[in-house]
Amino acid sequence: MKIATLAAAAALLVSTAAFAQTPESNRTINQRKYNQQQRIGQGVRSGQLTPRETQHLEHQEGAVNREEHAMRAADNGHLTRSDRRTLHAQQNQESRRIYRDKHNARAY
Repeated sequence: MKIATLAAAAALLVSTAAFAQTPESNRTINQRKYNQQQRIGQGVRSGQLTPRETQHLEHQEGAVNREEHAMRAADNGHLTRSDRRTLHAQQNQESRRIYRDKHNARAY
């Protein structure tokens, strides 16, 4: 039992240390991706998003993710300040889309 507890504590420590080494901008971008996926999921569960709205939002999220991947590939795994600015603008736009779709009169 003690070994399992120590192993779990060690795994937590390692994952926390790895997260701490992630640049602030990457954590922000990744956290926003996670939050937006949670908002979409909540909209599906509550019936606020129709299947078509959900499909469109997921498609847009995928496009942003593909663009981020291409930006990182172009700069050896890093994002430039301009890349981060572009991604933040795209995430802002996607956030507005999620809000608009969740709060329109359409329901599933």
